[in-house]
Amino acid sequence: MALKKMDDLTPVHYDVLREIGNIGQGNAATALAAFSNKLVTIDVPNVRVLDITQAIEYLGGPENIVTGILVRLRGDINGMMLTILQSGFVKNLIEMVFSRTPADQFDLSEIETSFVQEIGNILSGSYLNAISSLSGMCTDVSVPYVTTDMVGAILAVPAVEFAEIGSKVLFIDDCFTFSEGFHDKVYTASRSNMILIPELQSLEDLFTRLSIPV
Repeated sequence: MALKKMDDLTPVHYDVLREIGNIGQGNAATALAAFSNKLVTIDVPNVRVLDITQAIEYLGGPENIVTGILVRLRGDINGMMLTILQSGFVKNLIEMVFSRTPADQFDLSEIETSFVQEIGNILSGSYLNAISSLSGMCTDVSVPYVTTDMVGAILAVPAVEFAEIGSKVLFIDDCFTFSEGFHDKVYTASRSNMILIPELQSLEDLFTRLSIPV
């Protein structure tokens, strides 16, 4: 039976999505370590399916200021992927690479903004690579759109565009800890979140490739 909404997902489907999250976070940690020249350790990612209102609350409420990096997906997987970086994540990244601590997420130079955008590319690419490695599915991504705004405003975009498939999203909660080395300076653990909103046909195709009944 074809998927009609995200609510149709079974525990077996959730297990597959969690495995994608595990692989994706490992890929992201490796890429971030190479990009930042820091030691990166990770917690076990928390992968779940939430509705938009739950995701907003989990991200600190509708008025919490975050940086969002949105890419559109085309190919074997169609939809969008939204990377959410909390203020602490952005500040830690800028401090590590540019040796200054910005006052907030709006206090970034043009080159620092480009750097944050590239971090978003790395994170989203890590999860797409996880999908590809498990299923062989290939997906192209658009040029990322970066904005700093309230959580409610940022999540309004996917909520409107994908209203026809329901209010559910795949929500991955990551935690990365950056350090100079095992016994050197440790930066505060940084949270990021990946929100994947695939078209239902793409999700069905993914499970079919993995021989998971839908």
